[in-house]
This record gives sequence, C-alpha cells and structure tokens, in this order.
Amino acid sequence: MGNPLQLSIVNFNKDAYIIVEGKQKAECFYIIRAGQVMLSKEVEVVEEKGNLLGPGDFFGVVSTMSSHSHIETARAMTDVSLIAVQREQYGLLIEKNAPVAMKIIEQFSRRMRYLDEALGRLTNKAGAEGDPDHLFNLAEYYAKQNQYDLAYYAYYHYAKSHPRAANMQKAMERMAKIQPYAKAVFLDGSETTFNRLYPKNTMIFAESMPGKELYIIQKGSVKISKLVGGTEVLLAILKTGDIFGEMSLIENKPRSASAIAFEDATLMAVNKVNFARMVSSQPQIIARLTQLLSERIWFIYKQLANTLQSDPLGKMYDALLLQLEKARVNIRNGESYIFDFGPKELISMVGLPLAEGNKALRELLQNPKIKTAENRIVSTNIIEILNQATYYRKLQKLERIRREQGR
Repeated sequence: MGNPLQLSIVNFNKDAYIIVEGKQKAECFYIIRAGQVMLSKEVEVVEEKGNLLGPGDFFGVVSTMSSHSHIETARAMTDVSLIAVQREQYGLLIEKNAPVAMKIIEQFSRRMRYLDEALGRLTNKAGAEGDPDHLFNLAEYYAKQNQYDLAYYAYYHYAKSHPRAANMQKAMERMAKIQPYAKAVFLDGSETTFNRLYPKNTMIFAESMPGKELYIIQKGSVKISKLVGGTEVLLAILKTGDIFGEMSLIENKPRSASAIAFEDATLMAVNKVNFARMVSSQPQIIARLTQLLSERIWFIYKQLANTLQSDPLGKMYDALLLQLEKARVNIRNGESYIFDFGPKELISMVGLPLAEGNKALRELLQNPKIKTAENRIVSTNIIEILNQATYYRKLQKLERIRREQGR
C-alpha cells in the first residue's frame, strides 16, 4: 500500500510575502482555498493576464516541479488560506484528483504557447502557424538542402491540409520527383502502432501542420527546430524520457515547431483517447509532463530576461549560463564543460543578426577559457561564464535604474 496523500493548510495575513522571486529550493506549490494572491516579477518582459489569483487557482508550480528558483513573487492581498502541495506528493494528488492535474497542464500549455510567441517576436523567431504556405516553404527549404525525407513529409502534409492551395500542383510534382529518394515514415501516424521507430533524420511532425499526438522518447534523441527567415533554427535537442508535442494535442492548434529524429529514435505516441486514460491510470507520466512543462516555462522566462540584455556579448554569456542552469551543472572553479551546440546555434539562440552575432562571437572566443571544438562550444572553466554573465547583468540593471530615474 502506497503512502497516503498528506496536504497541509497554511495561512498568511494580508500583505505577507508567500514566495519571493529568485529564492532557491522551491519545495512546494500552493492551491488557494480562500482569499486573493497577487503575482509579480521584478521586470515584466511581456504582459501576462491573471496575476490576481483567487480560490481554486494555484501558483509556484513551475519552480517546484522544475526544481528551480522561483520566477515570481506571490503576495497576499487579503488574509489567505492555502493548500501546500510538496513536490513528491504531486503524483498522489493526481491519483486522487485528476482534474487538478488537467487544469495545471492545460494552463501551462496555454502559457507556454503565449510565452513562446512573445519570445519569437522579441528575437525575430516568430513562427508562421497561420500561413497556409508555410508547410510548402518548409518543404522547399528541405528539398534545396537535399533532405528528401523531410521535404517529402512536409509536401505530403501541405497537400493533405491544403488541397486547394495555390502551390498544390507544385507540391504534387515535387513529391513525385523526390519520392524515389525519400524514406519518410508514419506519414499519417498510426491508429494501431503506438511504439514507433523513426530513423535518423526522418520527420515526426512539421511546424504548422495539425497535431493529434504527443510523444514520449523511449530511446534516442529528437531535434526541435523552426524555419525562420529562410533558415532552420535549432530550439532544443530532446533525449530519452522527454515528452514533446503536447501543446497541439491539448489545445487542438497547429504544431509550433518541427520534430526530427536527431538519431534513430523509438517513441511512444499518445493520442487524445489514450491521454485522457493516462491522466488517471498513469499519474507518473502526467507528473513527468508537468515537470517538463514547468522546466520549459522556467527556461523561457529566463530567455525572455535575456532579451533585455542590450550588450551582444552579455547576451551570449547570459545564454551560456542559462544552458548550464538548465542542465543543472554544478558551477565550480576549474570545471570544464562541452555544450551540445556550436557557434551558429548560439547566435540563433540569442536572436542576433548574423553580422552582429559573428562580431560578438569573435569577442567571446577571445576569452582564453572559451573555445570551439568539433562544432561545439567548450568552456575550460565554467566559473568564467558565471562571472561574466553576472557582470553584464549588473551593468544591465544599473542601466535600467538610470533610465527609470531619468523619466
């Protein structure tokens, strides 16, 4: 017999601070029983609705489930009564109350999409979800790169989704031409095969196509990318145990990015029917999904903060530190680290134009503790990244204070 669910009731007086932005070791989140709580951040990069919370609302989930520092401050606007949920109790909470988990996941999914779109605007990486020709342009891009598996998949779904589109005839002609060289798999998914093998460099789904499944990586790795301004931008490399594709499944919206097998990948595909069943029957998977969404939201807030950094070199140091934090690297003097991306990806991450990005990159590589090897960025002493990022953050904060005082 498992451990019983143990939730505690905590009370705070009006004006009390419940959680504080930047505080480490978030160990529990809160569900409001009575009263009102206001959420705020030191710097609001993008405006978010719903900062005033009431009974039934929850806060602190992102930091608690991702095991990172708090990304916001919560203050009691009235006397409040809260249910405190410890991280290790979340699985039990789902078993006893599945609707709570679904409410959290649905809210996180909406929040993630909103923040992702905001970040895209700020870094010139906005997608083209509403553009019917985006799938065709994606296919054309991969065809020009001689990546016929990816091109065929995108042409196929363009033709399927937009049978009366202007480029329909071109798409059909291109498909016929490259079909002998393409080895695309699971073009229409499968109603019966849920454990699937995707060979290296085959497409799992394409950005802007409809989505009806999420995926759990059983083995291998998956690249998440987006076509921006005629260039493929690497967003993430996911590994065994990661979950992706959940936003389209939950919200019935087009895919916001493409997923491609980075190496041979064995995936478990989960459709809407199976997902609904999973919420109550496999709470550990739902807990993992909540954790991954929490990590993504925490990470995107940090990326949004990076957009405020005006110095291009400061942006790069800040982005490298964020990658270390994301990977939970223990930053100690004398420790080396090999990042899983190269200079081109770093420029793309921080949203710099190519010329400006290359200039900042040259400055970065003048630091004797930063170099490149086999198209990977390498730091021979990661404490240098922390020191430099901290220095540029302090400069940026002083600049912001001067601007505010000059108003």
